[in-house]
Amino acid sequence: MRAGLAADRARDAAAGGARQGAHRTDLRMVLLPKEIPAELCSTGEQKALLVAIVLAQAALVRERRGFAPLLLLDEVAAHLDPARREALFSALAELPAQCFLTGTELPPFEPLRGLAEAFLAKPGGLVPAADFPVPKAV
Repeated sequence: MRAGLAADRARDAAAGGARQGAHRTDLRMVLLPKEIPAELCSTGEQKALLVAIVLAQAALVRERRGFAPLLLLDEVAAHLDPARREALFSALAELPAQCFLTGTELPPFEPLRGLAEAFLAKPGGLVPAADFPVPKAV
């Protein structure tokens, strides 16, 4: 891919865009336990597959660079069942990486109580969630 991008650089510059690259690639995945294509999986299963890709990429970056990237995971707990949420939170703890997780409600993040800080979006900014105690070592 790298050689192809280099070979097409002049043509891409003249055209104002790349003819090849990740933006022109389809990623096909299979949920191995069920042996079904991702497009036939439930929303939660699809989300779990996507999160697995993000975590694998973060682990690869950590291995190659010596530190994990900052992760910004928007609505990451939505559509994940409790077991998958627990697996996600465990994987994030093992990475380790600085993570910002967003959600519209606190209950899905209960397993992180005492391990992470929680904030609520209020008019004028973010405020600490009163019922989500600050961990001793953040």
